[in-house]
Amino acid sequence: MAETARLQLLAEDQDDLAVISAALQDAVAKVGDIVFEARARRLTISFNRFRWETGSRQRVRAALQLGGVLTVQGRKIRRDRKDAVLELLAIGFEPGDPPGGLLTLSFAGGGDLRVRIECVDAVLADISEPWPTPREPAHEA
Repeated sequence: MAETARLQLLAEDQDDLAVISAALQDAVAKVGDIVFEARARRLTISFNRFRWETGSRQRVRAALQLGGVLTVQGRKIRRDRKDAVLELLAIGFEPGDPPGGLLTLSFAGGGDLRVRIECVDAVLADISEPWPTPREPAHEA
């Protein structure tokens, strides 16, 4: 993969979501970067994503868009603090009435977004050029 190639992923099932979750591990977003459009049944979140796939220390601006969203609930996320930073740990999926279910976006510090969806319909796309970052995200064993 070229260093400047932009990642574009589509998820239509649980396995596809696992790939998007891995690509977004350690991505950071501000609370104000979370936009739920109830009438359009769409949730969009803009992240600064670590580019794990390149093996280099870079981040890139990326957007995750979920379609067919029925409800969004936040826990331990202060909606009044639009500049608060959230670090994504993983995206999980619990099947419900096929083909829908419950997506859980888990953030460091114990916060999460629970997104009830009518079907798996997710797109992740890089939307900027990458930039260097001094540190690679690290996790305690």
